[in-house]
Amino acid sequence: MNNIIAQVLQELEDNIDEKTKISGPRYFKESVKLHGVKTAKVSAISKKYFVLIKDREKDQIFDLCEELWQSGYLEQSFIACNWSYYIHKNYTEEDLVVFKSWLERYVNNWAACDTLCNHTIGTLLEMYPHKVSELKGWAKSENRWMRRGSAVSLIIPARKGKFLADILDIAEILLLDQDDLVQKGYGWMLKAASQSYLEPVFNFVQDKKGIMPRTALRYAIEKMPDELKREAMKRE
Repeated sequence: MNNIIAQVLQELEDNIDEKTKISGPRYFKESVKLHGVKTAKVSAISKKYFVLIKDREKDQIFDLCEELWQSGYLEQSFIACNWSYYIHKNYTEEDLVVFKSWLERYVNNWAACDTLCNHTIGTLLEMYPHKVSELKGWAKSENRWMRRGSAVSLIIPARKGKFLADILDIAEILLLDQDDLVQKGYGWMLKAASQSYLEPVFNFVQDKKGIMPRTALRYAIEKMPDELKREAMKRE
């Protein structure tokens, strides 16, 4: 084990909160490995130890992230996501291969999926917009986290008014997905996009509402004006 990882693990162990350890699993349908450390404390630990590695080569930092991911612990995955995001100014488009591998091999819950996709992957996609097209392949994966990731990677760009056509394409691919976490993921993506592109997102929902799962639809229209919500919820 790398010495810096050993220090991080000791810090996590020293900050276990029994109430968090007990309550944490309630937020997941899946079995999740938790140390039981509060999220704010995990963020503080991330920043504290990143200072010790920030001057290392990017690949060395990615190797440390890989080791954290391999543990299977949620808190360690958060630190891996944070460290990989902290060096985003050094991203190249090829780094998407690394991030995709983490999503595909290690992610096993919505919290790790969203933390990796919202910030690390979402930021890379903003830097290299032509890579967004790869998400359409993810949306067809048998891996539920790849499918959710194809949508939630675009949450932050969507809030900035980016990638509308790709967002609608991905929503179309995921439209009839039976997994509720995927439905929530693409509904969330549409909700974020509606803040900049209300009319095209509403039109998409109107066109698909007869077959769109109710879970996805409710997420998608959450930020819309009340009259549009009522219209969207009407069944023909």
